Amino acid sequence: MPNLQKDRTLQQAVTSLSAAQVLSAAKEFFGRGSGIYAAFIEQDGPSHVSLRGLGGEEVVIGVAAGDGGTSVNASSYMFDQQIAMFLSSLPPVVSK
Repeated sequence: MPNLQKDRTLQQAVTSLSAAQVLSAAKEFFGRGSGIYAAFIEQDGPSHVSLRGLGGEEVVIGVAAGDGGTSVNASSYMFDQQIAMFLSSLPPVVSK
């Protein structure tokens, strides 16, 4: 039987937003969380942001711009539902 939790620790999406816009949106999304689901910036750079939750849980989001949009990779052990909500809030790439 597959380990479903392991399968959920890395999530990916492609969006029409720029890398900088994705990282800004991530900081806002996780910063406005309440209770145990709030996460605060620990490290950031032009291609990633690392956030830390109140219980010490880490959320890492990496971005890479490409011809087909910005690829977003996000990883966490306990914040998988919040990551899925964040990724689903990003606008998709519109085909021309």
